[in-house]
Amino acid sequence: MTKATANRAAEIVQETGALFTGHFRLTSGRHSGEYFQCARVLEHPRHAEELGRLLADRFRDDRVDVVVAPALGGVVIGYEVARSLGVRFLFAERQEGQMTLRRGFALEPDERVLIIEDVVTTGGSVKEVAALAREAGGEVVGFGFIVDRSMSDPGLEPRAESLLRRVAESYEPESCPLCEQGLPIVKPGSRPGA
Repeated sequence: MTKATANRAAEIVQETGALFTGHFRLTSGRHSGEYFQCARVLEHPRHAEELGRLLADRFRDDRVDVVVAPALGGVVIGYEVARSLGVRFLFAERQEGQMTLRRGFALEPDERVLIIEDVVTTGGSVKEVAALAREAGGEVVGFGFIVDRSMSDPGLEPRAESLLRRVAESYEPESCPLCEQGLPIVKPGSRPGA
């Protein structure tokens, strides 16, 4: 990630008010005092297009055939990355708790797959999408995110790229200092439960 790209991504996040502080239950089930609501960024087509282009630039030499994103958070940015690369776009959805391709979407064997998500914390959703792509015979060439907020390497191979890295502590629910303080918790993400 170049400093200029990170600075531009940070400007857009700040300008759109996409960073919240409080007490949040993340999609992973962990708790955090910060939450990125990238939908606040992506509701502006000019920002979605710009961030999609900046993220696509990281993978232009990877001969990507198709971009796949987990629904719901990765759909808009995944589409913009695919548009910038001039390739197909698919999204995976949860059905009975598992990521699956629906709506007639299918991957062809040996397609070069780029997986895009808005925010990554643990990498759980994108790992599920990668497994889905590999099961279909696709070759995962990389992972891209607007924001990487992981505290440790989520182990995404062959490589992961982000526009903005902002490490925010997250906690297991049973050891959350925000819970201990009695702060009310909010579940702002797109996945129910968790």
